[in-house]
Amino acid sequence: MTTKKLTRRQRILVATTLFGMFFGAGNLIFPVHLGQMAGSNVIPAIIGFIITAVGIPIFGVAAIGVTHSDGLQTLSGKVGRGYGIFFTCLLYLTIGPLFAIPRCATVSFTTGVSPMLSEAAQPLALLLFSAVFFAFVLFFSLRPSKILTWVGRIINPLFLVFLAVLVVTALVKPVAAVSSVSPEGAYASSAFSAGFLDGYNTMDALASLAFGVIVVGVIRDLGIKHDAAVAGNTVRAGVFSCVFMGLIYLAMTIIGAQSRGAFAVSANGGIALADIAGYYFGTAGQVILAVTVTLACLKTAIGLVTSCAEIFRVLFPKSMSYKAWAIVFSVVSLLITNVGLTQIIEYSVPVLMFLYPLTITLMLLSLFGHFFDYDKRVFVSVTAFTLAAAVLDLLAALPDGARAFLHVNGFVAFCKESLPLFGIGLFWLIPAVAGLVIGFILRAARKKTTA
Repeated sequence: MTTKKLTRRQRILVATTLFGMFFGAGNLIFPVHLGQMAGSNVIPAIIGFIITAVGIPIFGVAAIGVTHSDGLQTLSGKVGRGYGIFFTCLLYLTIGPLFAIPRCATVSFTTGVSPMLSEAAQPLALLLFSAVFFAFVLFFSLRPSKILTWVGRIINPLFLVFLAVLVVTALVKPVAAVSSVSPEGAYASSAFSAGFLDGYNTMDALASLAFGVIVVGVIRDLGIKHDAAVAGNTVRAGVFSCVFMGLIYLAMTIIGAQSRGAFAVSANGGIALADIAGYYFGTAGQVILAVTVTLACLKTAIGLVTSCAEIFRVLFPKSMSYKAWAIVFSVVSLLITNVGLTQIIEYSVPVLMFLYPLTITLMLLSLFGHFFDYDKRVFVSVTAFTLAAAVLDLLAALPDGARAFLHVNGFVAFCKESLPLFGIGLFWLIPAVAGLVIGFILRAARKKTTA
C-alpha cells in the first residue's frame, strides 16, 4: 500500500525514532557547559546551538530521503567516488572511534566515578573503568542481542525521568538568576555564533547523514514511497522531535547558567552535570545519574562500534572481517578515552570545524538539487571552495600547542584580520556561495556548448 501522509501514530513513531537516534546522555554536557559560559546571554546562544544541534540534523535525514540515497557514500559520492569514500570514512571515524565512542566512556566516568576520587587517583581509575566499559562494548558488538532493545526501552525512559526531576528541581530552586551571571569568553561578544559552533559538538548533523537511511527506511516501510513525500513526512514527523530536543537543550542551558551561583565554570559539561546533581540530591543523586548515564552511553557506544565496523567492512571488503573491525575500533576507542574528556572535546573541535561546513553544504545541495538537476559541476564547485575554507577553520581551531608546532599562528592571525566572518568560524559561508555561483556558471556554459 502506498500513501503520501503518515498517521498521527506513525508520525510519533518516526519522531521517537529520530529522538532516540540523535539524543544521548553525552548531549547533555554541551548545553550545560554552554549555559555556564553564556550566562545572561543564554537566549541568543541557545538559538544558535539549536540550529546546529537540532535543525540541521533534520535536514540531513531529509536529504537522504529526497535523494533516495541508500547511505552516506551514495550521497557524498555525488561529488565524486573518491570524495565519497574519503568523506564517509572521516565522518564515521569522527562519530566513531576517534571522538564520539571515547566520549561515551569519558562522560560516564566524569559524571559518575570521577567526583568520588582524588585528583591523583583519576588516571588509573579512568584506565580501569574504560577497560571494563569497552569489554562490555566489544562483547555486545560481537553478539547482537535483544538486551540492547531492553536497555533502550528501560534505561532511556528512566534517564529522562531522572533528568526531568533534576531539571524541575533546579528551575524551581535556582542557585542564581540567569540575568545575574556574566557571560564568559566568546559568549560575551558573539553569543549566537558561539552557540552555533558549540552545536557542532553534539555531532548530530554528522550522525544524521550516517543513520538517516534508517529513519527513511522506517517511513518507506510505512507505505511512503515517493521521494518528496518521504522528505516531507520526515520533516513533519521530526517537528515533535525537534521541539522536544530543543526544550531539553533550553532547560539544561538555563540550569547550567544558574549553577554559576554555586560553582565556577567547569572544565567540561560532565563535571558541571555531576556538580548540579550532587548539589540538589547529594550522593544519591550522583549515583543515580552515574548509573543511568553509564548505561545510556554504553548502549550508544555499542551502536556506534557496530555501525562503524559494518560500514568499514562494506567499504573495504577485502581488508578485515566485521569482528576484526569491531575489535580494532574498541581498542582504539579505549586508548583515546584515557586522554580525558576535556582533551577529547578540545581535539574534536578542529575536526568538526572541518567537517561541518562540508556536511551542511552537502545537505543543502542534496535538498535543493532538483533545481539544477543534481549537476555534478555544482556539487564539485561548492565542495571544492568549502573544502579550502574548512581547512582554514581547522587550523584556527587547533589547540595553541598544535598551532605553534605547525608554525601557523601568524597565518591564522592574518586570516582573522583579513577574512570576513573568520573570527567567528563562519568564513566558509562566503566561499560556499562563491562556489555555488561558479558551479551554476559552469553548468550554464556546458548547456550552451551542448546546444
